[in-house]
Amino acid sequence: MTSSSSLSVAILGTRGVPPRYGGFETFAAELSTRLVDRGHRVTVYCRSGLYPDRPGSWRGVDLVHLPALRQKYLETVSHTFLSSLDALRRDFDVVLVCNAANAFVIPLLRAARLPVATNVDGVERKRKKWNLLGKLVYLGGEAMSADFSTRTIADAEVIADYYRRELGANPVTIAYGADFPEEEDSTVLESLGIRSGRYVLYVSRFEPENHPLEVVEAFGRVNTDWPLVMVGSAPYSSELIRQVHAAAGDRVLFPGALYGIDYRTLQRNAGLYVQATEVGGTHPALIEAMGSNGAVLALDTPENREVGGDTVRFFRLAGDRSLDRMLSEAISAEERGGGFDRERARGRVAERYRWEVIVDRYEALFREMTGSS
Repeated sequence: MTSSSSLSVAILGTRGVPPRYGGFETFAAELSTRLVDRGHRVTVYCRSGLYPDRPGSWRGVDLVHLPALRQKYLETVSHTFLSSLDALRRDFDVVLVCNAANAFVIPLLRAARLPVATNVDGVERKRKKWNLLGKLVYLGGEAMSADFSTRTIADAEVIADYYRRELGANPVTIAYGADFPEEEDSTVLESLGIRSGRYVLYVSRFEPENHPLEVVEAFGRVNTDWPLVMVGSAPYSSELIRQVHAAAGDRVLFPGALYGIDYRTLQRNAGLYVQATEVGGTHPALIEAMGSNGAVLALDTPENREVGGDTVRFFRLAGDRSLDRMLSEAISAEERGGGFDRERARGRVAERYRWEVIVDRYEALFREMTGSS
């Protein structure tokens, strides 16, 4: 252990930092840098193929770059396996494993007497992209997360309830965070040719459970001059991406995956945000939309309702609350002067999802696991 007051923490199972892909990577960045600011030493394992310069540190966080097999079913687990072998050589006080699919390394780490916390994410085996083998891997990962982790972490009560009910686990619930710094907007609106408050924003990986095709098709049935900005990408969904682009008209823009100030500028200035994810726990972009622009339409799922409460409007993919109908109503209301209580959405995020509060809980959990004070 580094000292009586500081900890040495390893984070593995993500693609790495700085974030260039999705929610787990942003989580690793926010948690690691804030722990470093509090005097802890943090190491994040990164996939070397995504970081050709391979810096040794980033904002005070130690970085270890290791390879991964570039194959849909093996990329995550191959990198995590190599990361766990490397972690055994180092003097870590606690290891945070991200994603239940990586739980197969937990017995190895525990055999070396390392305390392991596992953030399980959502019930990922429900994603359509996984074949039978992939679903079985996730099912096994759920069981191993529950059985072998020192502590199991869920980012939503819906997920924690699943682990209690189905696996007899006793997970701790620690949500995802969302803070936007005070800053000037970037030039991304000008580069895309869009105006503040007059565009619809979608942010997710282009995967079936995130319904990018359904969002584009619904938007095509809406009579509006607002554009739809589809932020996201996916390395293993080429056919779906082709279908999405084929269904998109001239009003749909595809800037790719954006991070940092360009992403925050798009969130802050959106007239309306659409969250169409069906699988997972707390979705980072949903919280960020609530905390910034505050006008959100979200797919009606228990997880999204847990996050949004009564500050978000919920749609279904068909029926009387279909997305195209609710988009039309919301855009019309916004053009008349505003149909959302944006301040209530921002207030809910400020109360429940601030990063400093989230990091407080992780720090306390790590101290409990290591017996430090």
